[in-house]
Amino acid sequence: MSRKPPLRARALILLSILVGVVSGLGAFFFYTLLELSTKVFLTGMGGFEPYPASGDVEVLPWSFDSTNIPLFLIPAIGGLLSGILVYRFAPEAEGHGTDAVIRSFHRLKGDIRGRVPIIKTIASAITIGSGGSAGREGPIAQIGAGFGSAIGKILKLSDRDRRVLLICGVAGGIGSIFQSPLGGALFGIEVLYKRDYEVEALIPAFTSSIVAYTVYDVILGYTNHIPFGTLRIFSVPDLRIHSPLEMFLYLFLGVIAGVTGLLYIRSFYTIHDLFKKLKITPYLKPAIGGLITGIIGMLIPGVMGMGYGYVQLAIDGRLALSFIFAFIFAKIIATSFTIGSGGSGGVFAPSVVIGGMLGALLGHFFNSIIPDIVVTPESYVLVGMAAFVSAAAKTPMAAIIMVMEMSGGYNLLPALMVSSIVAYKITGNNSIYSEQVSTRVDSPAHRAEMLIDVLENVKVRDAMVPADKVISVKPGMSVLELLELIESTGHLGYPVIKNGHLIGIVTFEDVERVPVEKRNDTKVEDIMTRELIVTYPDENLEEALKKLTSKNIGRLPVVSRDNSSLKGLITRSDIMKAHAREILKIGK
Repeated sequence: MSRKPPLRARALILLSILVGVVSGLGAFFFYTLLELSTKVFLTGMGGFEPYPASGDVEVLPWSFDSTNIPLFLIPAIGGLLSGILVYRFAPEAEGHGTDAVIRSFHRLKGDIRGRVPIIKTIASAITIGSGGSAGREGPIAQIGAGFGSAIGKILKLSDRDRRVLLICGVAGGIGSIFQSPLGGALFGIEVLYKRDYEVEALIPAFTSSIVAYTVYDVILGYTNHIPFGTLRIFSVPDLRIHSPLEMFLYLFLGVIAGVTGLLYIRSFYTIHDLFKKLKITPYLKPAIGGLITGIIGMLIPGVMGMGYGYVQLAIDGRLALSFIFAFIFAKIIATSFTIGSGGSGGVFAPSVVIGGMLGALLGHFFNSIIPDIVVTPESYVLVGMAAFVSAAAKTPMAAIIMVMEMSGGYNLLPALMVSSIVAYKITGNNSIYSEQVSTRVDSPAHRAEMLIDVLENVKVRDAMVPADKVISVKPGMSVLELLELIESTGHLGYPVIKNGHLIGIVTFEDVERVPVEKRNDTKVEDIMTRELIVTYPDENLEEALKKLTSKNIGRLPVVSRDNSSLKGLITRSDIMKAHAREILKIGK
């Protein structure tokens, strides 16, 4: 860990403003490059004009005559060019990009090679512009994060400050190109974890995001004579929740979004793993993925590119339910092949599109059978976006705010919250971002904070709950009796003791797996975990914490080294309390 002192708050805010300016400029540059690429490849080569969303304004007034190359070949050509560019100059730019930023934060001290954002920008513009099913958030996140990292290296800042500026870059890029300054800031601090936030970076991220949004909106608005602050990606009517009964329907939408999110994640990584095992030159892999995407696009053209325009059509009620149903699965498969094969682009925009179409499917279906309750099926399109992003990306707060800012659907906040939370919970620990860690304690970026020298000087015996205060169970106890014990004590895990020796651990999760009708006849010894991870009274807290975090468990039995008799129990909370006590002693 760097020993340089952290910057003062004012200096960090000034640097976050600078990162915001560059992120906003980078977002406009990428938007323009993507428009050019689309006109060259899809329109010029393939004669295909993607349907625009209301916020897709034209920057370049150019047009190209069609060469009438078969449309299904265009994504393959783009994939080949992208593959050559990425694997020749910056292999870490392959895939959806956001994972590379997350990995840099957790494992590389916020360091991103200077060439990566440049290669990512060009390769992603080619991939998406040629019809690849991908989004803008991956490249724009790397542009902003790369600049934040570069400032940190140039000024020789501490690791902590460099990581904060990296987050500022992500927030600025997302906040500007998605027209969502608050959502972009929340995305920057939330996307790093599945169940946590990088709260220390919140104010700098807000600063960078609003500056980037302002820069981007001023330039884009100036080129199209659009008043500042009025441009949104989607145009929607005045939407609201018309009946309390709709909340149950939105909850159901959250369930469906969560289940479909699991399908999306598993499909993506199944195809990703298949391409990793494919023994051909990596240059060709994105071309193969692009070819498959092109074939799918011949049947359902809306899957090519980002697809925002088709979400707008769904909001306007201009798509048949049969088409929407087919589109959802086609978009999942096309995105998996485009990016899973090594193509360059983001997975956030496809998640927005899939979620929007999922909401459209249910909303218009509900409207057809219960029109007095579901008056505005368009509302379900917006709620579906937030729910699906929450499920797939594990960013519920950012998803809720971003959808409101992208559409202006602020009246739908209760529905957005209910649906998004349900979908987020259903996907559990699964995420489309493989580099996310669960919490700050699991991140190498914060491990040094947890494992500083004070923990090496405190023994487990000094922090554990002693054995006489630990509730243990016997192996012959029935599962039904154990369940009653859980209900009365509130504890979720118990050591199993036989003849004074620890022989296992049993938890509430073990109980849940036993059918209700068998709980009276099933014994604790039948369901307990016998392969134990333990610690010892003379071990220090650093060693105990490593065992807890590496195995992702909540408690460790403390046993004697000679005969495995139980001496106590220690949890992460116990270690944190001991840590706090030692810090207070040092302060005094």
